[in-house]
Amino acid sequence: MKSHSESYKAAGVDIEAGYQAVELMKKHIAKTMTAGAMSDIGGFGGLFELDMTGITKPVLVSGTDGVGTKLKLAFLMDKHDTVGIDCVAMCVNDIICVGAKPLFFLDYIAVGKNFPEKIASIVSGVAEGCVQSGAALSGGETAEMPGFYPENEYDLAGFSVGVVDKAKVLNNKTIQEGDAIIALPSSGVHSNGFSLVRRVFDVENIDMKAPVEELGGKSLGETLLTPTKIYVKPMLAVFEEVTVKAVSHITGGGFYENIPRSIPKGFGAKIDRNTLRILPIFDLIAKKGNIPERDMFNTFNMGVGMSVVVAKEDVEKTLEILKANGEDAYVMGEIVASQEGVEIC
Repeated sequence: MKSHSESYKAAGVDIEAGYQAVELMKKHIAKTMTAGAMSDIGGFGGLFELDMTGITKPVLVSGTDGVGTKLKLAFLMDKHDTVGIDCVAMCVNDIICVGAKPLFFLDYIAVGKNFPEKIASIVSGVAEGCVQSGAALSGGETAEMPGFYPENEYDLAGFSVGVVDKAKVLNNKTIQEGDAIIALPSSGVHSNGFSLVRRVFDVENIDMKAPVEELGGKSLGETLLTPTKIYVKPMLAVFEEVTVKAVSHITGGGFYENIPRSIPKGFGAKIDRNTLRILPIFDLIAKKGNIPERDMFNTFNMGVGMSVVVAKEDVEKTLEILKANGEDAYVMGEIVASQEGVEIC
């Protein structure tokens, strides 16, 4: 007998809409299937067969995150097919910081009302993020919660699991003065700082689709919804050929919080301000919100989505590998003996 409950539907939860959403998302999920993915969507657990080839002592690495208040922009623009990329990126970009390869990803979508086409659109973004990172979308959950979320709003979160050989876990104990810090450019604001962004632009009360001269004619909404860049495949390529000493994912807390997380005590990062390729959106945020530069660098990525520390003699090779993998990376600073954490000068 087909599952159906008029009583539950009257309370605001449509079981059949949930089934329809699952059917619509299956074509997107199919794109993410990797060699280890074993289960179809709809079961109680996602199965993944771990290939141990070339791994002596496997270490599992996990990462979890959400999209945050960037979702408010998706609601305003009625555009839902990119925030899933953000969700995946925020997890897998963290995993890559220890040298691990993401294996699979699971998402959680909580909605006020289940609109199957909207759910499928969200999942299409999640699937795209999984394809970009080489992770299988092995499961997830859609929870319809009337009275808890507004009818046209939702929250999106997820987590990923990766693996790395214990001997290849990044070891920042090898960092020394003079090591180079390489910047991997961001695609935009990525997925943090949006509570400040929304206040600066008063997004609920302006035309988010109007072209903005400072943004090259693109709209504010389009610019802000640009999905977080996923750095997994370029970094995996670097790990194959270069001894990387540290990697930082520049998210909430900007330069001042994230770069020191990967650097041992007694050392700091000296960043050459003139080398940085700061994107126009950050100049616009600072100008519109009258935000001091120190606060900007302590909140946003400022055009740098990831930083990588390598020995000076490995810089050229690292840049070549990154360029071959689509990253226009550049040297933005060096490691110094310091207790200051990050110095931008």
